[in-house]
Amino acid sequence: MRTFVENRFGLLAVVTVVLAVLYGVAWITRPAPAAPAASAPRKVPVESVTAVCPGTKGEKVGVYLPGSLAYETMKSGAPYVTDGPGALEAGYTVRVAGGADRGLAGVRCTEPAPVTWLLGPGPADAAVVLRLANADKAPALVDVQVHAPEGPVSGDKGVGLEVAPGRQRVIDLRTLAPSAEIAAVSVTTILGRVAVSARAVLETGGVDWLPAAAPPATRVVVPGIPGGGGGRQLLVATPGETDAVVRVRAVGEDAEYAMRGRETLDVPAGGVVSADVTTGLGASSAALVLTSNVPIVAGAVMTGTGQRQDVAFTAGTPSLELGSAVARNGAGSRLVLTAVGAAAGRVRVQVVPGKGAAEPPFDVDVPAGRTRSVRLKARGDFAIVVTPVSGEVYGGRVLEERLKDGLMLTVQPLAPARVWTLLPPLTDTPRVVAP
Repeated sequence: MRTFVENRFGLLAVVTVVLAVLYGVAWITRPAPAAPAASAPRKVPVESVTAVCPGTKGEKVGVYLPGSLAYETMKSGAPYVTDGPGALEAGYTVRVAGGADRGLAGVRCTEPAPVTWLLGPGPADAAVVLRLANADKAPALVDVQVHAPEGPVSGDKGVGLEVAPGRQRVIDLRTLAPSAEIAAVSVTTILGRVAVSARAVLETGGVDWLPAAAPPATRVVVPGIPGGGGGRQLLVATPGETDAVVRVRAVGEDAEYAMRGRETLDVPAGGVVSADVTTGLGASSAALVLTSNVPIVAGAVMTGTGQRQDVAFTAGTPSLELGSAVARNGAGSRLVLTAVGAAAGRVRVQVVPGKGAAEPPFDVDVPAGRTRSVRLKARGDFAIVVTPVSGEVYGGRVLEERLKDGLMLTVQPLAPARVWTLLPPLTDTPRVVAP
């Protein structure tokens, strides 16, 4: 034994065995670890914003910053890029009273995003042009996938598309999926930062920009559907590999209900389906609430009335929890607000004119499970800022103009303002370094 102890390697072995036994006893008798306290996402201020709009030569872009509204005329068809502090909002509306592009077309300047979803008519029924804008000084790489009713149809033709620094790449969807009558388009940024927009001109008449849809989720609210005549069509896509069974409820001005014959929709994996909800909604302003067994994306197509019909689009969007703003509005503008759930909603609306002092804000109450249409009486061009007060409220801005040959309209869902963002909760765990 004396020889064993005097041997340094033997002593090291003894110490190792003793430590292993002590560690084992401590591991077995340790108290159960306390579960981490549940925490909600943190609301933090946005410090800077890059907003990108598709270029339209000669059009005026409205740029909103807290308390002020300015305009800038685009000198070319190049992408319009504006940088600024948090709360910046920008966009423009094109009005064409005649010809093939007759209609109102409104677009919001969007920030570059990792993935963008768009839903609307397919190349078989409309000229749909996708614009990919690279706002940085380095090349960007994207994948474009077109989903039709039968599933993904664009194959490898949209994979690995390069967008040059500071430039935009224009893609006619006919080159990717010529026969699709309805489509859901996903644009995934592989390298760099790319802002996505798409303009659709229907063969039957009407023009507008497609708004970006909320990311795939099992609960989606499609707001801002105006009342009145004209067609209403719901579009739903399932990005994953499992078929979706989607329950659809309408929230109108007088009731929340399941539309007869449209209570559920079956959406094949990777596909997109449409449902005519014109009769189900009637003449009521509304939102559609969709719940599904798997994540989905959704949007809606609305056509006007008259001899020449215009078209407008809306899409699933988050609630007004972070507030919202629309930079470019005019005569004929109104808000379509919906309170979802058992509690009534309230928002505060601020009108910011292009000239002169801002008007005092006013509150809008929306009964639980109802939709309310609020006409904005401001004159000239103006911005609107919508701030949440209470309840779960969703909304859209509708702009209409009645001409002798038909109603012109455009819809912009109220996307989250760039004042705040939600950071996911962080948990102290060794899993982040475990193999």
